[in-house]
This record gives sequence, C-alpha cells and structure tokens, in this order.
Amino acid sequence: MSETSTHFGFDEIPESEKAGRVRGIFGSVAARYDVMNDAMSLGIHRIWKDAMMDWLAPRAGQRLLDVAGGTGDIAFRFLDRAGQGHATVLDITEPMLIEGRKRAEAGAMADSLDWVVGDAMALPFADNSFDAYTISFGIRNMTRPQEALDEAYRVLRPGGRLMVLEFSQIPNEMLQTVYDLYSFHIIPRLGQAIANDRDSYQYLVESIRRFPDQEAFLDMVRAAGFGNARYRNLSLGIACLHSGWKL
Repeated sequence: MSETSTHFGFDEIPESEKAGRVRGIFGSVAARYDVMNDAMSLGIHRIWKDAMMDWLAPRAGQRLLDVAGGTGDIAFRFLDRAGQGHATVLDITEPMLIEGRKRAEAGAMADSLDWVVGDAMALPFADNSFDAYTISFGIRNMTRPQEALDEAYRVLRPGGRLMVLEFSQIPNEMLQTVYDLYSFHIIPRLGQAIANDRDSYQYLVESIRRFPDQEAFLDMVRAAGFGNARYRNLSLGIACLHSGWKL
C-alpha cells in the first residue's frame, strides 16, 4: 500500500518526510529568523503578536504552552502581560529554541520558562495541563494540522483557551493578487539577501497559499472540540487570529 502524501509548499511528498524537511528549513534559518520576520512584514508581525495578547488577555498565575514557539516571541509577551505565570515553549527544531534561550528576555524570565523539543501532533504533556495554548505562524507547517488541534484540546484544562495566529487569505481578489506578487517576488529574495537561503522562504510563501482559508480553518478548530470559536482578520486578512475555548 502506498504511503499517504501531503503538501510541502507546492510539492507533494510522503507524509513521513514533511517533519524532517520542516525541521531542516527552520534549522537553517534559525539564526536570522527574527531579522527576517521584521524584514518580511516590515515589522508588522510585532503588532499581530500584540493583538494576539490583547485578545488572550493573560492573567497572573496562568500556564501557557506556546507551540512552534521557536525564539520565544509569544512566551515573552505572555509572561510580561501576566506579570506572574509560566510558559513552556515547544518546537520541533532545537536550533530555534537555542536562539530563543540566547535572548535577553529569556535570561530575565528564566524561572518562568521551559524550552522543550517536541512534536505538536504528539505533545509530551498530560491531559488538562495548561490554561492557554498558542501557536504563531506554525500550524501551517504541521503534517496533519487537525491532529495538532486535537492535541491542543487534550492538554488544555477545562476553560482553557486556544489562540492561533497564522497567515491567511485577503477577502479581496485584487488586493490578494498584489500581495501574491510581493510574496513570490520579494520574500524569497529577502531570504537570500538576509539569511542566505532563498529556497526556505520560497517554501514559506508557498505554504501560506496551501493553508485553509479563515472559514475552513474555523471548521477545523470546531472539529477539535473547541467552543465559542471565532476569528479576527489582521491587516485585511494577511494574517488571522483564531480563538476557541475548551468548554
């Protein structure tokens, strides 16, 4: 029986190969990842991440699991907003976590942080362990995103909150075309200039186009069991925040 295939950008590959390829991409760009985020989005990714925290509204004493958390952007914001709490940053790519631990915020918040190498589709945590689960620009890289959402539901406590920040689709054909021109012609060139890696950023652009749109992903959030599931478009839909509760 032939192995199930999945997409890797615009290519179709065996499912068993995707995690390794994703790990290779992020391992190769880890040292320049934060710089590239600023360059690609003109710094707007910081506003999007702050919007995630505004909607999540962290409270003192909460425990966060930040999946595909890489260099710690979301975890640092969460702990700063909560004032007192704990964040576990999980990523499949160890070099990304190493870069995160080098940041000044990591040193200042060391007692409130854990860094874990792990798979979002098989989380190494017990049921009902966290108050909040966040994933920022990571779920589109999962081999089976629905399984990642199912795992999010499992490890959240009753009353826990899911927040997903991901690139999405602009609900205006003309604006989407303009954005596509920028994405496909400029971002890979930035990747070459800044990270010396055009191919990885070509994949990242392609992966955005293969990801479900806002409504389709909302259906996936609901299928995982989350209640009161909603989404908010950011920057006309270039990015989108999805929210759900374990009721």
